[in-house]
Amino acid sequence: MTLTLSLDPAVLVLEDGSRHPGRAYGARGTTLGEVVFSTGMTGYQETLTDPSYAGQIVLQTAPHIGNTGMNGEDPESRRIWVAGYIVRDPSRVVSNWRADESLDDALVRDGIVGISGIDTRAVTRVLRSAGSMRGGVFSGDAAGLDPEEQLRLVREAPQMAGQNLSAAVSVSAVEVTPATGERIGNLAVLDLGVKQATIDNLAARGFDVHVLPQSVTIDDIRAIGPVAVFYSNGPGDPAASGDHVALLRSVLDEKLPFFGICFGNQLLGRALGFGTYKLPFGHRGINQPVLDKQTGRVEITAHNHGFAVDAPLEGEVESPNGYGRVEVSHIGLNDNVVEGLRALDIPAFSVQYHPEAAAGPHDANYLFDRFADLVRTTLEASK
Repeated sequence: MTLTLSLDPAVLVLEDGSRHPGRAYGARGTTLGEVVFSTGMTGYQETLTDPSYAGQIVLQTAPHIGNTGMNGEDPESRRIWVAGYIVRDPSRVVSNWRADESLDDALVRDGIVGISGIDTRAVTRVLRSAGSMRGGVFSGDAAGLDPEEQLRLVREAPQMAGQNLSAAVSVSAVEVTPATGERIGNLAVLDLGVKQATIDNLAARGFDVHVLPQSVTIDDIRAIGPVAVFYSNGPGDPAASGDHVALLRSVLDEKLPFFGICFGNQLLGRALGFGTYKLPFGHRGINQPVLDKQTGRVEITAHNHGFAVDAPLEGEVESPNGYGRVEVSHIGLNDNVVEGLRALDIPAFSVQYHPEAAAGPHDANYLFDRFADLVRTTLEASK
């Protein structure tokens, strides 16, 4: 599959006024969002279809993107979710026997406006210094707009802080995936932007996985007779998800075992009574080192988050909301960010990263086993 790369003009405009001209890639038009960078050297299909990236224009730091095309087996959800896409050198050839289409064709199909041919290293350095910022990609007729008009559109776009995006990415009706491992029971998964690899890993541990719309109530959760509750990854500001925090507090009050990842970690933090804050440029990619304090191991992990929990890194502290003792279980070694929480008096824990890690690494996959063990222990104790 050989491609003819576009020579149509495009421009990336950042809210600081900087302009980065390049070539159109994917759909033509205008897209606005928070510009972030992802450091993964592989797995672009999984990145693009991760609902956590909704509202974000993703820049790939790896210089050559599109080599393996897109296939029908690896998507993490039903569509591409990024608001826009920035690459340096799109591959001219798709060289993988599993490829069904080129990346460019997939971007066009899902209406994703992108740009290629810019100095992605330079833009990454700007974002690392100034922090993630709003931006816009303009191609096709929009590339010819007056620069001042383009900048005005960028600066009028909403900030990521304060946005609740769960409704945009969640399922609208319950979806059930039966257990593929030795059955434990029904698991209630609140879909805040869940990935298919997460569902598959939970089913492999023996859960009948009930993926629930983000608008469900505690009565809806009770109705499936769950042995545990899981909160998924997802986009947006955890401070804007008060209903999900209130729902989680009801789950914790009933002492149902709980596991949360990424956005779910932030919401557990808020349910326990801690605050959250926006990181300067966040963690995105599949090469982030994290210390598991329980084992002393350093794991290489997959991340996509722009917010973090504000909790003491050392020792045990009392939950401000009355859930007993809590400790930070995992710490990010690049910047000492909270990467996991463990409640010591109720059956609940969470991590800030993605243990399913499609397309890798798999250092943290054991966390699904830890969750299954927690549920079995809780069930045994209740007999």
